[in-house]
Amino acid sequence: MTWKSRGEFSSRSFVSQKWTLFLCLGSFCAGMLFTNRIWSIPEQNGLARPTAAETGKSDVVSEGCNSRILQEMEMRHENRDMYSDDFKGHNSIQALDKTISSLEMDLATARAVQESVRSGAPVSEDIRMNESSGKRKYLMVVGINTAFSSRKRRDSVRATWLPQGDKRKKLEEEKGIVIRFVIGHSATSGGILDRAIEAEDRKHGDFLRLNHVEGYLELSAKTKTYFATAVSLWDADFYVKVDDDVHVNIATLGETLVRHRSKQRIYIGCMKSGPVLSQKGVRYHEPEHWKFGESGNKYFRHATGQLYAISNDLATYISNNHNVLHKYANEDVSIGAWFIGLDVEHIDDRRLCCGTPPDCEWKAQAGNICVASFDWSCSGICRSADRIKEVHRRCGEGENALWSASF
Repeated sequence: MTWKSRGEFSSRSFVSQKWTLFLCLGSFCAGMLFTNRIWSIPEQNGLARPTAAETGKSDVVSEGCNSRILQEMEMRHENRDMYSDDFKGHNSIQALDKTISSLEMDLATARAVQESVRSGAPVSEDIRMNESSGKRKYLMVVGINTAFSSRKRRDSVRATWLPQGDKRKKLEEEKGIVIRFVIGHSATSGGILDRAIEAEDRKHGDFLRLNHVEGYLELSAKTKTYFATAVSLWDADFYVKVDDDVHVNIATLGETLVRHRSKQRIYIGCMKSGPVLSQKGVRYHEPEHWKFGESGNKYFRHATGQLYAISNDLATYISNNHNVLHKYANEDVSIGAWFIGLDVEHIDDRRLCCGTPPDCEWKAQAGNICVASFDWSCSGICRSADRIKEVHRRCGEGENALWSASF
């Protein structure tokens, strides 16, 4: 090889190296420019705003990239509209549930009237008033369970913790508290027993008549009918059942229930779990004892029958399902059984089952006023017609407590 040829080869090699270097630099610059264009696409909400330099670079993005950005923005708007529609739909469902609940209560009222007319039972004055006027919201409806033979007990209640006349109306209008003696009709509808109750109701106006045949062994059926009728007549937060031989402090009861007003499916009372009695002839005998397992077993937790309260949704549940709810021999067991399979909050409040003096008196002096007082040995106040005035004097909250209370 000559020196000339060597010079020509060296020159071409030098030129080739220079072009290689330029191509590498050009590729690097093109890669940087392409990368900057990709990252200049706006990110989702929450990232920093682009700088002025980045804004300038985004101006040179190709038409194809702009189309993709627009598509992403449109998808975001569609998703936002979809979430907005879901939120509106949720609100619509809640409103629909309230409407259905209202219609169910109206239907229950119509059924109560229709059944009373068909059976020939007297139609309650409260039903007539409810038919002609709109409903208002009440705090609680208190149903005092009574019997045809309990006139003296009713009079003793009226003389102590149950306001009378204009005061009872004021209690409903200002405090939202409805109180009624609850009774059905005799086996001979329109007989002397029914006429005596009608005369008493004309005098006091404090009865709720049920489409129900009275009888001690029918307490479960009576309680079920009471809740179904009460929820159809009054739209209240709570429905209370109490016996006519129990002393009650109304203001303290209202203040107790108000604490649970925001909750759902509330069942409040003195929770107990007594033995299932299989022996025939004993008090509180359970004919269906075999359903509760082996001999000697106890009942599930349920509120004692002297006084307990349930929230509106549970009363509505009883009203809507009264035809299929099983009745046990003991009323308090039946109530507990109806709720045992539901998502219900059981609240055990021992102030709903205080003893008579000195028990309730000592608690009142300590500032812990009882809601209800009775004697466990008698399942109520022993000889209540004669003794309830003494209990009221020593354990009552005072009339001013009721009218000054704010629920």
